[in-house]
Amino acid sequence: MIFSDKHLAQRLEQAEAQANANFIEARCRLMPESEATWTKLAGAYLLFDGVGSPLTQSFGLGLFDEVGPAELEQVEQFFAQRHTPVCLEISSLADASFLALLPTRGYRPIEYTSVLYRELSPLPHPTTVQSGPLTTRRITAAEVPVWAHTSAEGWRPESPDLGDFVLAYGQISASSDGAEPFLAELNGHPIATGGLFVHQDVALLMGASTIATGRRQGAQSALLEARLCFAAAKGCTLAMMGALPGSQSQRNAEKNGFRIAYTRLKWQLELPLK
Repeated sequence: MIFSDKHLAQRLEQAEAQANANFIEARCRLMPESEATWTKLAGAYLLFDGVGSPLTQSFGLGLFDEVGPAELEQVEQFFAQRHTPVCLEISSLADASFLALLPTRGYRPIEYTSVLYRELSPLPHPTTVQSGPLTTRRITAAEVPVWAHTSAEGWRPESPDLGDFVLAYGQISASSDGAEPFLAELNGHPIATGGLFVHQDVALLMGASTIATGRRQGAQSALLEARLCFAAAKGCTLAMMGALPGSQSQRNAEKNGFRIAYTRLKWQLELPLK
């Protein structure tokens, strides 16, 4: 059994951070005019995807190497040079002495995330998971626009602006290295999406979205099964996902064998910096 400890946190944080770094590299490839960039400092990832982007933040600070005032100053300057607030995703397993620095420099906590994990065993990978008229499959490169559109339509009823963001985000995400996008179809019509990113032996599950008319058809359960089978066949030994603590997403994950590895807290420092 794999227990929740600092080593596990390092594996999970690195997988999610690399997924975001690969997204930024895909944006630069598809949008050469973009100023998106990323770098590593003290073993952590610093990512800039534009002002206001949820990907503009850090992952892994305090988990890999020591972070003191000098290192934190370098982190802050990375974001200040790009005129964006500093957002740090910090695991509850990060070094406690580093955490103590944040309030003294003006950071405030703004968001919790439950990071969940599940061990995987080698399983045969079905190219299609089928239950009556519902099928799931890994998309082809030519189907990226369809995947992104379906994903966006799943979010649009709750927020039209978010739907527009997801449409642009989805096309880049599905085209990034390590991405394995899955689509669910009902009677041959796309109704739901599920993203998968593989880094070393860790599979990151993300991008779950279902259009309004396709809900309560079992699409997300089928997509979860398909992605876990695919990841296990690729040699992954761990699957992970993030969820709002106490949310339906977290409950669904726990019903499917996921356990909470740790809670992550996002800290924010507004500009201008002193």
